[in-house]
Amino acid sequence: QEKGWTLKEVSDRSGVIYSTVRHYARCPGLKTIDYTSMDKLARTFDVMVQDLVEILEE
Repeated sequence: QEKGWTLKEVSDRSGVIYSTVRHYARCPGLKTIDYTSMDKLARTFDVMVQDLVEILEE
């Protein structure tokens, strides 16, 4: 949300399939995550994977 991108744009820019992006966005506090997807998303947002995990846990 910070960059103003839709989930589709995040999916397109990161190469992570839309359903995965949507799942991460809608399900805070995920028990399991796909590291490859998280790495791609972190690179897309220019943040560390740990930062994304903290956001998802909130």
